[in-house]
Amino acid sequence: MTTTPPRSSLLTPARWMVLPAAALAGAVLGGGYGALKTPQYAATSYVIVVPGEKSDPAAALGFAQAYGRVATDIAVTGDAQVWAGVPAETLRAGVQASTSPDAPMISITARSAKPSTAVSMADGVARALVLNSTHAAGNTGVKVVPFSRATKPVEPVSPSASLSALVGACAGGLLGGLGLLVRPKRPARAEARHSRQGTAAVPGPSVASQQPEPEAV
Repeated sequence: MTTTPPRSSLLTPARWMVLPAAALAGAVLGGGYGALKTPQYAATSYVIVVPGEKSDPAAALGFAQAYGRVATDIAVTGDAQVWAGVPAETLRAGVQASTSPDAPMISITARSAKPSTAVSMADGVARALVLNSTHAAGNTGVKVVPFSRATKPVEPVSPSASLSALVGACAGGLLGGLGLLVRPKRPARAEARHSRQGTAAVPGPSVASQQPEPEAV
């Protein structure tokens, strides 16, 4: 008499080959993406907001937050695109301004496929902020002044091909493991048929047939 094999033994080695295959596919796709994608360079320029003679020093921090939110809008409406030599859409997509909650400083980071273009974009937006604040200083009581010009980057900030391949391999292995966990269960009919095939039939006890007794003469 044999018993039905446990469910874990039904997972054939071929089914578990999905994991390394998915990881390999993810590594190939990630490495190819990292090799074919154009590297991006980043350059950062800094400006600082200073209060006027009759202004509250605490107002500089609030205006720094405000200028940081509208930095790209001011750059597009000003001459930053002319100084950077790029269209307005490129400035909006490639420039990001961030502020500090403790100091009235604004950092302007620009990304581009060319290091020199990234520098021109960051410095162009910073120059536009300085010029705009000078025109509005009579109403705001503060001015934006340059703090540090952008330096030309020497290394790209985009991930390399090897790092992209590693990330792709991890993502592929994760997806392969999830695919094994959520695979559809075998139908109950197939399970019952497999159970009947794995269990030998045990014959029941034979019952002797009774012969009729002869009649007395």
